[in-house]
Amino acid sequence: MRKIAICGMSAALAMSMTACGTGSETGSGTGPSSGASSSGADASGGQKPKIEINYWYSWGDKIGENNENLVKMFNESQDEIVVKAHYQGNYDEQHAKAQAAFAAGNAPEVWQNEIASVGVFAKAGMTEDLTPFVQRDGLDMSDFNPGLMGNSYVDGKLYALPYLRSTPLLYLNKTLLEEAGLDPNGPKNWQEFEEYARKTTVPGQRVGMTMEAGIWYYEAFIAQSGGTMISEDGKKAAFNSPAGIEVLKYWLKLKNEGIIRIPTTDDAGTQAKTDFQNQRSAMLFTSTADLTKLMQVANDSGFELGASFMPANLSYGVPTGGCNLVMSAKLPKEKQEAAWKFIKWMTSKEQTIYASTYTGYLPSRLSAVDSEEMKKLYAEKPLFKVAVDQLEHARPRPMLKEYPEISKILKDQISRAVVDPSLTAEQAIAEAGEKAEKLLNK
Repeated sequence: MRKIAICGMSAALAMSMTACGTGSETGSGTGPSSGASSSGADASGGQKPKIEINYWYSWGDKIGENNENLVKMFNESQDEIVVKAHYQGNYDEQHAKAQAAFAAGNAPEVWQNEIASVGVFAKAGMTEDLTPFVQRDGLDMSDFNPGLMGNSYVDGKLYALPYLRSTPLLYLNKTLLEEAGLDPNGPKNWQEFEEYARKTTVPGQRVGMTMEAGIWYYEAFIAQSGGTMISEDGKKAAFNSPAGIEVLKYWLKLKNEGIIRIPTTDDAGTQAKTDFQNQRSAMLFTSTADLTKLMQVANDSGFELGASFMPANLSYGVPTGGCNLVMSAKLPKEKQEAAWKFIKWMTSKEQTIYASTYTGYLPSRLSAVDSEEMKKLYAEKPLFKVAVDQLEHARPRPMLKEYPEISKILKDQISRAVVDPSLTAEQAIAEAGEKAEKLLNK
């Protein structure tokens, strides 16, 4: 993405890139507040002041409501701590504000890290190692879904706990699929996906899919093709490989045939969702986090919504997305303990069930998945279970500090290939790989 420096990170530090929901940017505030409210009696019989901490979150709509509701529930559940929730825009905006606040000495005690940014902030000394707290309290880490833990550890230490987590899904207009004589459960592999796109396309009226050429989806198709984005030693652009080239060739083939549309403007993700909502496309790649909203859209627009795994190539494969909760480093002991109590509460089984049910995000606790509440939800609304089952094929995202800029380079090259027929997939990926390796090895 844009250029990054640890003490001067740009607003693009951690890639919003559709890795999570797209709620409207409304919320309860724009920054931390100070002071403390009073409640409870101290040893002398007077009022004991509560410890006040600030919590920063991203995204509005159902996602924002979920954050505000949980904070209210936490504050009402005990009389020692008061948490102030503050909306901070998308992940990029929140990360940039947090970096500035940390430099100014007034960082929020608890905040959200988009998962690919966890390593960047940890290595910059901005977030606290949570390992001692986990060990002291005997927190059962085996209850967290293993498919969601890849972006929680940095150099063997735990810096973040999974919170609102997602994967991309393939959403389906089952009504249109049935009209085209297709299995409404959706395509299982690339070959079937191509067939579905072709059979649901009506020239001048509808395409099989409007698809954002987002890095998140490219990561998914790379995984499905047996490839990786960055080499294990962090020195090579592993996407510059037959697997990475195959992905772009496939996208361009479908685009050139006119059975998918690939907008390259900044609002491409919004265009894709609008086309799906208005039934100008039959399929959509987007986040688990959009499930509850799309269910309402389908109901309002008069079609049946479906969801399935992203189609396989050599295998199934998806990146995870969303955010983890982190604690700011260098907090006073009292604030540190309050922050940990809040993080532990927010990521517990009960709150995981609430957040997943309210938003459609993945439940990060295995005990939540196995709970009677979630089993009942899955029986009544099986679409909520699709992303949980897909986690078997999930991969963590790269956490290198150069990755946001590499992602921007790669997305730009893909967009160039979409609009310029003279630029081949091989050339586009090779140029992106060369630029990426200069960043990785400078």
